[in-house]
Amino acid sequence: MIDVGLPTALFTQPFSGHGWMYFPQWHKQGKRVMLMPTSNWAELDEVVGLMRVPAKLKRTKILAIGSPHGTEAACSAEQVKQKLGAELVSIPNELVMEYMNAVDLEAAKAEAEKYWLSQATEIVEPTREEIIQSARMYLGTKKLLIDQNAQAITSRHCMGDPRGCLTFSKLNDLGKVGACEGDIDSTITMLMFAYAFGVPGFITDPVIDTAKNAMIHFHCTSATKMDGPDGKRLPFRIRTQTDSRGGVALEVENRVDQPVTCAKLVNLDTMLICPGKIIETSRSPLACRTQFTQSVADARQLFLNWGEDVIQGSVMTLLHRVVFYGDYMKPMQALGELMGFKVVEEGGVA
Repeated sequence: MIDVGLPTALFTQPFSGHGWMYFPQWHKQGKRVMLMPTSNWAELDEVVGLMRVPAKLKRTKILAIGSPHGTEAACSAEQVKQKLGAELVSIPNELVMEYMNAVDLEAAKAEAEKYWLSQATEIVEPTREEIIQSARMYLGTKKLLIDQNAQAITSRHCMGDPRGCLTFSKLNDLGKVGACEGDIDSTITMLMFAYAFGVPGFITDPVIDTAKNAMIHFHCTSATKMDGPDGKRLPFRIRTQTDSRGGVALEVENRVDQPVTCAKLVNLDTMLICPGKIIETSRSPLACRTQFTQSVADARQLFLNWGEDVIQGSVMTLLHRVVFYGDYMKPMQALGELMGFKVVEEGGVA
């Protein structure tokens, strides 16, 4: 069974024989097997959830608007299909705009009022009309995903007019995946966490602060339901996008003391991961709208070993990470055993 190569979990409770001594050899040989020498039967429920991930990925279609951006392996539709079973399709931005322009204006007004205008704690810079156009973009993109039978979308054109920030936020709130800047590595990471744990990811441009032994996360696209589609919305202000001072973006107030996991699957074979908790939020004018600070094991080690020598590429490819509510270090290690990818703690204490 192990040699067939399918993701396999082996549960061996104590006092069930001495054969367990031979099982670790499969792990050392890189077989796709998760070994469970435990008396806790509840762990079977957890592993069943993890085993759904490779099955769901095989039924997943990802839309890349323009073209995917990221590591070479992740940008290859052939390698994504071969290693994960998912379908990666590039489509022109003109098609998205056609879908947007086909949306009834009254429907866009209703969407904007119900989900954004009436729910925001404050509307700072954008006009009501700009928010309605962003809602129109969301409704068009949603229809496109339905017609394409796709579960995720990422766009290199998300900084256009209107910007994709609110579109991706709502999709992530609903349990789908919307990823900015065409970042295909982060898109795949978000899909895996959504399938395994039911939570959305926050794509971030992190910086390191050794004075606080921390990593500061910030970006202008964020879900408001970071606990998952059934969770409560976090408080948010509607702002412009920081770099351009235009468009519509979100300033989401994240929960202090919340355990988080910072992660990114790169090259389709290595999951970089860094657990911690949110220790503070901020509103620095130097950073993107949504900002919070995550504790780390050793900020200097994280700074010196950023990427752990397994990721190269453009600034965005090397920089971007995805943050999720919850501590998923151990479950992700188990998923790596099941799916055959390495899990590397980024900035782990030497």
